[in-house]
Amino acid sequence: MNDDKRVREVLMALAGERQEGCTFCPSEAARRLGDDWRPLMPRVREVAAELMAEGRLVCTQRGVPAHPLTTKGAIRLAEARSSMNNVHRGLT
Repeated sequence: MNDDKRVREVLMALAGERQEGCTFCPSEAARRLGDDWRPLMPRVREVAAELMAEGRLVCTQRGVPAHPLTTKGAIRLAEARSSMNNVHRGLT
């Protein structure tokens, strides 16, 4: 299993590659971490939740704020830039 530091690096790299307001699927991170990516998804979501708690990532499902650990189904992640923070807090 990949260590948490590597998972954090990949998640933040993907977030940084996106233009403001653009999101990515956590499975993109898992795929960068290994060929057998599906078993990596729970840890990717856990680390995404940690980054969200630190204010570094935001999580949505169908454009609505969500949490990586409690939301079932597909989620999207993005860097917590000012406009995305407003979306995540329901301010736009």
